[in-house]
Amino acid sequence: MTLPSRAALPATLKPLAERAGQNFATAVSSLPAEIASFYSQWSAERHADFAHVCAASDFVAEQAARDPQAFLELVASGLLDRPLAGGEMRAQLDALLADCADEDELGRRLRRFRRRQQVRIVWRDLTRSSDLAGTCRDLSDLADTCIDLAYQWLYARHCQQFGTPMGNRSGLPQHLVILGMGKLGAGELNLSSDIDLIFGYPEGGETQGARRALDSQEFFTRLGQRLIKALDAITVEGFVFRVDMRLRPYGSSGPLVHSFAALEQYYQDQGRDWERYAMIKARVVGGDQDSGQRLLELLRPFVYRRYLDFSAIEALRNMKQLIQQEVRRKGMSENIKLGAGGIREVEFIAQAFQLIHGGRDLSLQQRPLLRVLATLEGQGYLPAAVVGELREGYEFLRYAEHALQAIDDRQTQMLPEDEVARIRVAFIMGFANWSAFHEAINHWRERIDWHFRQVIADPDEDESGEAEGACIGGEWLPLWEEQVDEESACRQLADAGFAAPEAAFKRLIDLRHGNQVRAMQRLGRERLDAFIPRLLNMLAEHDRPDLTLERVLPLVEAVARRSAYLVLLTENPGALERLLTLCAASPMVAEQIAKFPILLDELLNEGRLLSPPLAPELNAELRERLMRIPEDDLEQQMETLRHFKLAHGLRVVASEIAGTLPLMKVSDYLTWLAEAILEQVLALAWHQLVQKHGRPLRADGTPCDPDFIIVGYGKVGGLELGHGSDLDLVFIHDGDPQCETDGEKSIDGSQFFTRLGQKIIHFLTTQTTSGALYEVDMRLRPSGAAGLLVSSLAAFQAYQQNEAWTWEHQALVRARVLAGCSRVAREFEGIRAAVLGRQRDLGELRREVSEMRAKMRDNLGTPATAAGTAANAFEAAADFDLKQDAGGIVDIEFMVQYAALAWSWQHPELLQFTDNIRILEGLERAGLIASEDVRFLQEAYKAYRAAAHRLALQKQPGVVSGDRFHGERRGVMRIWRELELA
Repeated sequence: MTLPSRAALPATLKPLAERAGQNFATAVSSLPAEIASFYSQWSAERHADFAHVCAASDFVAEQAARDPQAFLELVASGLLDRPLAGGEMRAQLDALLADCADEDELGRRLRRFRRRQQVRIVWRDLTRSSDLAGTCRDLSDLADTCIDLAYQWLYARHCQQFGTPMGNRSGLPQHLVILGMGKLGAGELNLSSDIDLIFGYPEGGETQGARRALDSQEFFTRLGQRLIKALDAITVEGFVFRVDMRLRPYGSSGPLVHSFAALEQYYQDQGRDWERYAMIKARVVGGDQDSGQRLLELLRPFVYRRYLDFSAIEALRNMKQLIQQEVRRKGMSENIKLGAGGIREVEFIAQAFQLIHGGRDLSLQQRPLLRVLATLEGQGYLPAAVVGELREGYEFLRYAEHALQAIDDRQTQMLPEDEVARIRVAFIMGFANWSAFHEAINHWRERIDWHFRQVIADPDEDESGEAEGACIGGEWLPLWEEQVDEESACRQLADAGFAAPEAAFKRLIDLRHGNQVRAMQRLGRERLDAFIPRLLNMLAEHDRPDLTLERVLPLVEAVARRSAYLVLLTENPGALERLLTLCAASPMVAEQIAKFPILLDELLNEGRLLSPPLAPELNAELRERLMRIPEDDLEQQMETLRHFKLAHGLRVVASEIAGTLPLMKVSDYLTWLAEAILEQVLALAWHQLVQKHGRPLRADGTPCDPDFIIVGYGKVGGLELGHGSDLDLVFIHDGDPQCETDGEKSIDGSQFFTRLGQKIIHFLTTQTTSGALYEVDMRLRPSGAAGLLVSSLAAFQAYQQNEAWTWEHQALVRARVLAGCSRVAREFEGIRAAVLGRQRDLGELRREVSEMRAKMRDNLGTPATAAGTAANAFEAAADFDLKQDAGGIVDIEFMVQYAALAWSWQHPELLQFTDNIRILEGLERAGLIASEDVRFLQEAYKAYRAAAHRLALQKQPGVVSGDRFHGERRGVMRIWRELELA
């Protein structure tokens, strides 16, 4: 939102401003003339600002009258009019503490510094010289500066007194690590925040250099106590920050400080859900920064799970319920932080997504709430309109929170009941009166609470947020818990539409007594008991509940030990409905999700699931994902690539099943997906080899960049990939094979590019926990399996021109550059055009194409339709192999390839495209095949491929009953004969 506007000073507040002005003027009058003269130089605008701020804030008015000299110097320095530069606040306090003699003086100087900065920050906030982000940043910088410089001062004196703590293992001096939690960790402190801290130290040991050695635990405990006193103790000078240590392990009853090993062990063994929530925002705010970063890395697996963790919603919901109980008990419904629609609910929404998805989506592993909201929008977790409302509502509440606290530098989030305080808050927020402000804040609280319910609320709650009397599917619980006999259970299943209720009941009982379920812990079993009734309730609404149950239960069994996935489906009825729809439609999808349950994440957003991105978006998304992974983390790179392929493959299948994506678009998307992956695999493999060996060189001695291309043949070349298709690839380079690379461990160019090809294949075919990316077939390279893995451009050209068989030129018709160097790609296209575009002996060409097709039918077709018996088999209505039998897909492909080889010397436009549909269009435009025949071949080709796609989704081979496609087969065979290929 924009900054709240400055309202005119209401009559009720004018006496406050006048009194503050009089008190300040009186205080100034007692100062030396040279200091008092600063006041006389104030402009009318400065006086107006002073009246505005003092009318709103007793704190500023009192501090100005208490120490007028400090306030005048603050004004004269210009610090009220500009933001502080980076490091400026630290430099100011560092200079102030330079000659500090003892701890009492340390406390005094810290408190005076804090008051001076607090006046500056409140002034800039109330005059709108600073926005919300600037105010929070200043407050957090103030806390960081005070914590760390107080610690550094105390550490040096502590070491003088007790010796320097040394690590037993490293033998190095040890420092305390101070973690800031909550709003401090996120850099979001408000005007009167507590600071939540956790103290840790790297390793055990004892002090050296003093008469009596202290154990490191005791040393840092005493040091931590002195630091808390320096910051928290209330003296005549006030306090610096209220320090809260209750977030540490074991809370108030636990040790004040812990070693890293103790912290890691605690969070691993005993860490609770609310501690994960708190640790999201942990940041090193003082002490040993490098060791602190190491500690945060140690604790990261506790916070962010590598799998989708929908159990986080349960934890946040429980926390929210506890807060609501406390709010009701203490009558805090007007608390804008904890009450309904308050600041905490926005934080819960953001952190729910962080805890659920952050282990896999590294972009969510950040602390500031507004940045997290932006990421949720950018990554498609929440719609832009929702994020916009949450952001604007959150900012409004935070400005209101500052308004409440600016009045008296007091920690409060309660809307006031006092009339003057209400007028002040409305005035600070730019409203003419309290009712207008209250209406606005209620609007934002209602919107935030509505969005909160969409994300956090229990699916069994009604619209008012109250739990319904019975859980969804509760009537199925007795069956699942075997509280009814088998006959009654089967009757209930039959009434719900199950065709084979006995088999369905047996499947459920086998699951219940299976090893996976018996090994579940109590919490997991509770989640399963909550899920199964919902599942059965939803299956009763499906057309084929028996088949769907049969396909879904393997997934349930697969995730039994990772029950957070059951929570995902319980919490998201829409996701469960989509899962059942997909499983009913395709056993392939059901098996894939059971094998890779992380794909359940894709079912959460129906709009995203059924709207696969276009090629540029695919490329950008994959690049962005890989950029977040350290360059040397090969395992995570490979997992990211595989999850990306699985997720987008599922989106394509879902769109195909839903009918939102026609066949041709399905192949387009699957091909674009392969291209995006190949582009990034090439980049990763290239980077790794260059890091090790340096770059290969061109013939002129300049470095390659990368002068390498990946050429796709077959389905991927022709933009006709299907589900589970392998990739026919050829690798070509244009470097100097003899020149050595320019790195320290140099190798010759030929060896470099061979290793590059091997590494690409390794990336694509290695089996990880998420499977392989693609099966790769390299047999179409020059000389086939006996040839080099990577050919030079010159060698490829020579082979195609002088040695390649006709069938290899047929394959080249569908060849296309998928990834790599654009210059080499252009050179390849030129070679392809020259090879395919030369004039051929048509009789010899027809003979070679026909012989190759006959061999394929003999070896790959159904026995009854082998060459020479096709007509008889056709009449006998034998099974029809969509791809290989006479009149099928390959016949159409061979006709297109024959036509391209026969006539492209006269019609080079036939080589523009590599897919059969558009080559056929080119043949029509050139008048080489009649329009009606072209249209017939296109429709037959699409019909065959659509049938093959449907069979693939059912995990069935591409063979149909011989009584299908009679018209298509006859027509294809007729055109084959007319081209004299028979």
